[in-house]
Amino acid sequence: MSLYIIQLLFVAVWLAVSGSISLANIVFGLIVSALALGLIRHQLPGGDNHWLRLTRVLSLVLLFFKELALSAWKVAVLVTRPRLDVKPGIFAYPLTVTTDFQITLLANLITLTPGTLSVDVSADRKTLYVHAIDCSDIEATKNDIRNGFEKKIMEAFQG
Repeated sequence: MSLYIIQLLFVAVWLAVSGSISLANIVFGLIVSALALGLIRHQLPGGDNHWLRLTRVLSLVLLFFKELALSAWKVAVLVTRPRLDVKPGIFAYPLTVTTDFQITLLANLITLTPGTLSVDVSADRKTLYVHAIDCSDIEATKNDIRNGFEKKIMEAFQG
């Protein structure tokens, strides 16, 4: 069983025992359960990778918020200009991620970022079609996805 599931079970038990479902109590339960699992991680199968994966997932979350802020700013600047000079379009992005979870996560992260939208995945699951508000430099956009979201997803959720 995944340490994340065990941690969530610990938190659920803590919330039930304490009788209070508040943000502070949930955070406290997460901290205490993380510390408890940290103490016994070497005795659990796959436990040594828990902290490494957790830091990689947090790195992905931080990258998402950074990209969210940057793209929101870019879109705001684009739409407030007197003359809208954009070239919207759809481009094919070759996928490096392989599992359904990884592909879905990448597509959702792209969609949640302003100015981009995941449109479709090819039948062979090797290409993601992305709509962008500005396709004037498609290769730069592909490189941003490859070196940003896709790289972090592969680090955090290795096949």
